Amino acid sequence: MSTINIFLTYTTIGMAAALYYHFILRKQLLGKFIGALIVGLVGSFLSFVVNYLFGENVIKFLSNFNGVNVFLALGTAFFLLWVFSKVSSPK
Repeated sequence: MSTINIFLTYTTIGMAAALYYHFILRKQLLGKFIGALIVGLVGSFLSFVVNYLFGENVIKFLSNFNGVNVFLALGTAFFLLWVFSKVSSPK
């Protein structure tokens, strides 16, 4: 797969996670939507590192789209958004 397709797929997954978390779930985050977008993108690209390290052995059976492990990218993005919302909540 070409590098630009992989980059765009990870970016789309991070953006989708941020949109869902901010506008659908209406969670309060530091930095509002921009903060959610940054954390969603970091989480999505962090899954690339995990997939690179463990992809051949552990995560191989998961579905791939454009050479990207979609489940891992979504899971990591949502996990980081959840942690970020817990840290930045005013309680």
